[in-house]
Amino acid sequence: MKAAFYSGNQTFELKSSQPEPVLPGMVRLKVAYCGVCGTDIHIYHGKMDHRVQMPQVIGHEVSAEIAELGPDVSGWQVGDKVSVRPLQPGADDPSDNGQRHIGKNLKFIGIDTPGGMQTYWNVPAYTLHRLPETMSLQLGALTEPLAVACHDVRLSRLQAGENAVIIGGGPIGVLIALVARHKGANVLISEPNATRVALCQELGLAAVNPTATDVVKEVEVFTKGAMADVVFEVSGVTAGVQTMTQLARARGRIVMVAIHSEPRPVDLFRFFWRELQLIGTRVYEPEDFDEAITLAASDELPLDQFITQISPLDAIQSVFETIDNNPAGLKYLLQCTD
Repeated sequence: MKAAFYSGNQTFELKSSQPEPVLPGMVRLKVAYCGVCGTDIHIYHGKMDHRVQMPQVIGHEVSAEIAELGPDVSGWQVGDKVSVRPLQPGADDPSDNGQRHIGKNLKFIGIDTPGGMQTYWNVPAYTLHRLPETMSLQLGALTEPLAVACHDVRLSRLQAGENAVIIGGGPIGVLIALVARHKGANVLISEPNATRVALCQELGLAAVNPTATDVVKEVEVFTKGAMADVVFEVSGVTAGVQTMTQLARARGRIVMVAIHSEPRPVDLFRFFWRELQLIGTRVYEPEDFDEAITLAASDELPLDQFITQISPLDAIQSVFETIDNNPAGLKYLLQCTD
């Protein structure tokens, strides 16, 4: 089998290896596609070398077929089409408050343990979610990022008819916009990349470039003066944090989706003055995967247009280099089997 190992220095090495034994409670997957996530790009840039045990296979946005069942695994058959919810909860901690998906001892499969950028991948059976037989495995590989969007929108408490503004039109931002629109919200994306703005508009989403126009005034016009009921901060940059409090109406909700690895200046006076709420969101729960699969299978979201490029696993190095050189792209998939 083939496996792509991240070895540091923005380098992947493609190696041949033997599949590991399938232990009790585990399944062996024949990986069809693995999407490249923003976290994978952070790993590629060396920002997570303290966490990744190099050389290591990474990747977690996977669609696959079951190739072998380990002992004590029931409810599944060889050939079943699946997606993987790549969370490995650890021992409960009192501070977890029962939220095992963000537990203190959580391990993320594909970061803290080997991931899906390989031909065969062994994962715990409890991580599997069944894909409909009629769903393509290409769309199946979008299940994980779509589950992120479903989780973000669910925790935002967004209602039909409300106004939602998404700051950042990258892959997760666009998926949040699509899910929010599907739920009946009025959606506007703020995105500085002109190519991505055009792509959002091709998807039927209202989008503006905050470097070319006054986004506060644009939101005021879009909402007829009401401003946003919900603002999703997905940009991960200081400008997004500075803008988010200006876009929310009184008692509006601001949802922090992006990972800010360093402290940012936040307008706390605005939180006090307008009684705003800040909601943190991270990863997903099983019901978010179920909703994502239902949405993807319904053909009600234009997910085919969301895929920028599909490449063989052998081309992994050039794919990561392409992503670096083409920040306007959305989702790149690696085909892990012939």
